[in-house]
Amino acid sequence: MFKKIGPGVLVAAAFVGPGTVTACTLAGVAFGYALLWAMLLSIIATVVLQEMSARLGIITQKGLATVIKEELRTPWIRNTIVGIILGAIVVGNAAYEAGNIGGATLGMEAVFGQSYSAYYPLLIGVIAFVLLYLGNYKVLEKVLVSLVILMSLSFLVTAIVTRPNILEVLRGLLIPTIPEDGILTIIALVGTTVVPYNLFLHASLVSEKWKSKDDLPAAKRDTFIAIILGGAVSMAIVIAASTIPNKDVTSALDLAKGLEPLYGDSARYFMGIGLFAAGITSAITAPLAAAYVANSCFGWNAGLKDAKFKSVWIIILGLGVFFLFFGIKPIQIIQFAQVANGILLPVIAIFLLWITNKASVLGKNRNSTLQNVLGVSIIILTLVLGAKSILKVFGLF
Repeated sequence: MFKKIGPGVLVAAAFVGPGTVTACTLAGVAFGYALLWAMLLSIIATVVLQEMSARLGIITQKGLATVIKEELRTPWIRNTIVGIILGAIVVGNAAYEAGNIGGATLGMEAVFGQSYSAYYPLLIGVIAFVLLYLGNYKVLEKVLVSLVILMSLSFLVTAIVTRPNILEVLRGLLIPTIPEDGILTIIALVGTTVVPYNLFLHASLVSEKWKSKDDLPAAKRDTFIAIILGGAVSMAIVIAASTIPNKDVTSALDLAKGLEPLYGDSARYFMGIGLFAAGITSAITAPLAAAYVANSCFGWNAGLKDAKFKSVWIIILGLGVFFLFFGIKPIQIIQFAQVANGILLPVIAIFLLWITNKASVLGKNRNSTLQNVLGVSIIILTLVLGAKSILKVFGLF
């Protein structure tokens, strides 16, 4: 089973990061189980889009940005789209990387205390650097799979320990409601799950693992299992946060502290280990995704061990450690990344749907009618989400 696990787990590792943990914590604390349906919707959307991306990567053996460049014939449209992709993902991931390392740091503080907390970001940066520098996909995959399993067990056990009301959980999962002041939380839950850079990461990673269209069933199974597992982890965090008696919670570490009076030190350790695993997996996959995108956009055709490829992820990782170590908050860069991602997600979803319907690209493996219906529904969702996230950045929503 371990050998059959593929890039889907890396995608799950990428979207269940500190941002997702925080969004799910705040959703659970503020609204209980009421927004679990939004997580379910996000998981379905992610499965549909990631399956298209993986199928495209296996059939073409190319990155998503490369295929988009090849299919766009008009130079100014092609250059504009490539520019948005580079800006949103390479610059955006550099800004978000500090948050990923910060999440792993919080996890270490929960487990080991704060005596040496000043050195935790550097230690996490070194671990991520070593794993990426080895340039061995199989090693990277196995380490990330192990961390994702650790993270999943930690958060799922935390949720089980809180003894949730199963009927209430099912009601929140299957009956959509929008509580007062809940719309921004819904946007946050969907936005941290349906992630643009994962579409590029997945298309590039599948060609490292699989080389033939005969591998499509394995890739589909891998995508389904990994993303559903990632979604279950996110839901477990919402469920655990719902039981906190103290509602003055702003972060995942507060969630751990809130559970302590009820469940003792064990809750803090489970949450801490889970948060560390979530942070470090995202701290590895974000620079990796940025390197794959730069690789495709500039047409380098570089491998994991190529100097150009390494230079991109080293810069992203280095900036993340630098921002965190010196307490710099690159707010303007993060705001730019949020706006760019808000534009990018629906644009990429539209291109992905267009390309996966082209017989000249995918032949008999192009989209089915059901996939197209789901794809169009997701595009409408991403357009609304993108518009609202951009308005939110400018304080208009």
